Amino acid sequence: MIPPVRLATLDDAPAVGRVLEAFDAEYGLPGPSADLFAERVRDLMAIGDTKVLLAGDAPDGLAVLRLRPSLYSRAPEAYLAELYVVPELRGRGLGGALLDAAIALARREGADHMDLGTSEDDVAARALYASRGFINREGGPDGPVMFVYEREL
Repeated sequence: MIPPVRLATLDDAPAVGRVLEAFDAEYGLPGPSADLFAERVRDLMAIGDTKVLLAGDAPDGLAVLRLRPSLYSRAPEAYLAELYVVPELRGRGLGGALLDAAIALARREGADHMDLGTSEDDVAARALYASRGFINREGGPDGPVMFVYEREL
């Protein structure tokens, strides 16, 4: 059974911080501590343009959605900043439930576009995104291969 997905509150920030810290540890990413993540998430949620969805009591997974103004539309764009399910619960539909909830939330917030990034080797995530209609422009159907670039400033 897939646990229900709910919108996080400011009181959930410590739990969100712990999940984000686990995400970074699993993938070997240099990130802040759970406490610093919690502080940052609390600040961003208070501003109102960051929404966090949680699944399970621990929580067992999360989706972080950032809403931002668009140059191309009066509607906001939605950026799926993070989608994470704890390793022992993957493959049970929790990621799909979180993604579906994130899409529904973005629509309720008036967004008309959602984008995200994932690594080439994360085959499961790529399959999940494709199953929900996300397009990785690998020369089609409507354009050339798209790349995501980043750098520290």
